[in-house]
Amino acid sequence: MKNNNLLVVFATAIMIMMAACSNQQKLNMELWRASVENNWGFIDKQGEYVISPQFYFANSFREGLAPVILEEDGKEGYINNRGKIVINPQFDIAYPFKEGLASVKIGEKWGYINKHGKIVIKPQFGAADDFDEGRARVYLDGKWGFIDKKGEFVVIPQYDHVVNFNEGLALVEKDGKCGFIDKKGDYVIKPLFDAAEVFSEDLARVRLGFKWGFIDKQGKIVINPQFDVAYNFSEGLASFKQDGKWGFIDKQGNIVINPQFESAFHFKEGLAPVKIDGKFGFIDKQGKIVIKPQFDYVHEFNKGVAEFSLDGKLGYVDSQGNVIYLQK
Repeated sequence: MKNNNLLVVFATAIMIMMAACSNQQKLNMELWRASVENNWGFIDKQGEYVISPQFYFANSFREGLAPVILEEDGKEGYINNRGKIVINPQFDIAYPFKEGLASVKIGEKWGYINKHGKIVIKPQFGAADDFDEGRARVYLDGKWGFIDKKGEFVVIPQYDHVVNFNEGLALVEKDGKCGFIDKKGDYVIKPLFDAAEVFSEDLARVRLGFKWGFIDKQGKIVINPQFDVAYNFSEGLASFKQDGKWGFIDKQGNIVINPQFESAFHFKEGLAPVKIDGKFGFIDKQGKIVIKPQFDYVHEFNKGVAEFSLDGKLGYVDSQGNVIYLQK
């Protein structure tokens, strides 16, 4: 009898552990927003609804929560991966969480909440962006600066334009020139450029006059400004436009995929969106078409799935080119 009781206890413990693992898998499940007749819900990677279409609006999941609006003219709140409302609708605008905080708008001012829905940085800004690397750009009295997670200014609002920190540096613009600052607000690269973008893979695209090139983190030009347009590096390659066509270069500035596309974006998960004859598809790093151009617009791949639009409808495609969902 004693042995039988031990077996029952053991079996019960196993079942509890399995249930706990199953619940954790559900919480960690990747979900993508989808809609039916203007009601939004969320699907899994197989295109099956996990959260039924029931929301007037739904934003993307990030850090386990997604902003939603229950009804027209309603406030925004947040749901978890099971579709349960965990932060009641109360915000005029609510953005997805980043680094544990989310920017929200109440009335005409922006502040930040934590994942319990508690206001941790009171609404006081004209605009407020996500936190990146412990800093967030905010707009106050006509200028941009940066705050930390306590809501304290680490860079006083003084710039005409800024972009969030990436790889330890932030792009700032003042009096029509762009440079880069560190997290203390000190210039690392003086404002010498007519336009620029954040660092990615240790390089940043910059414009001098009408041409784009790339600099390193010391501000040294490593790829001479020569392109009509250029995007940041991703997975070792950057797309560029020359004489009306798009191709790709490596970090030495060598052309690895000849200019031939009407448009081209970043490589993600080994594939990049390109436009041919008015339609978007995907190529690999050899320039070979992997998913034929057929979409009106596409986003880059994220965890094996890419969002697309076709004839005004939202859809998702996997990396093999299989359409897993198309809005009805």
